[in-house]
Amino acid sequence: MGHRRKAREFAMQALYMYETVGTPVDELTRLDWVDKEIPEDIMDFAINLITGTIANIDCIDNLIKQYSRNWKFERINPVDKSILRISVYALLYCDAIPHAVTIDEGIELGKIYGSENSGQFINGILDAIRIHEGKKR
Repeated sequence: MGHRRKAREFAMQALYMYETVGTPVDELTRLDWVDKEIPEDIMDFAINLITGTIANIDCIDNLIKQYSRNWKFERINPVDKSILRISVYALLYCDAIPHAVTIDEGIELGKIYGSENSGQFINGILDAIRIHEGKKR
């Protein structure tokens, strides 16, 4: 598994904790809840995803709401919501990461950690955001 995938997994877990129990950002970014040593490059990328996503969460959530047609935002399960949030952050604010990579990684995380249909659900929303919002930035 690639270093960036591991960082995305940590970021997803952090966003899940942020969503479900309101863990403070400073606690999330210490990554002391991870039970093993984390290489510096993985930690740096995970922290960037966590802090950037939370700093832009209102904009990100509004886009998810806009493009998750026929699905209420409040009903999106916390795992899918966490994956969507870090993926939308990467699409909009991480220019060095190709959009295809961001979408593929989001889909894979959804398949691994989400429900049976998470991959398709995540793909649909991320692709719509890429198509419609990518032109505006």
